Amino acid sequence: MNTEEIAKTSPDIVIVAETHADIAARETLLDRAMGPKRRKKSSEKLRRGRRPSEGLAFVARDEAGAVVGTVRLWDVRLGEGGPAALLLGPLAVDPAVKSAGIGSALMRHAVAEAGRLGHRAVLLVGDAPYYARFGFDADKTGQLSMPGPYERERFLALELVAGALDDARGVLKAAGRKLKSERTRLAA
Repeated sequence: MNTEEIAKTSPDIVIVAETHADIAARETLLDRAMGPKRRKKSSEKLRRGRRPSEGLAFVARDEAGAVVGTVRLWDVRLGEGGPAALLLGPLAVDPAVKSAGIGSALMRHAVAEAGRLGHRAVLLVGDAPYYARFGFDADKTGQLSMPGPYERERFLALELVAGALDDARGVLKAAGRKLKSERTRLAA
């Protein structure tokens, strides 16, 4: 499925490519779901000043068209001059509709699209029991690290291509498209 197609998660929810018009709703949702400390996380250091990876920013909409979920993937390098990978996050669902399968649907859609677009690996910092069902684990992140503080056991990876992380080592580095102005910085 490409990002122009609609993925149905239930009769009332669809997953679509994020648009510029979704920015305010996404930011409000992230604040409500993750709290004010979300901008201080190590993952944020890799996202700051960047745009999501091309074609890998999605929202879930309810039947009224409101944004009830979001996920984005970001281009990173595995160490200085290392191979490319993606950093997933944040994944968030409106607390009013938690446990409806929206987060799982967003994850499946994002990972499938990353694979379809030819990406080789996805990393994230998150709850291992939750992300294990999508194939993420800490086995392949042993020689990698995040910039700044993070909990090692929450640093997880999924190889989309077998062996993609075999020789990966070093600190993750931001890569990909930079934001062009202060106004668009708020869109990240």
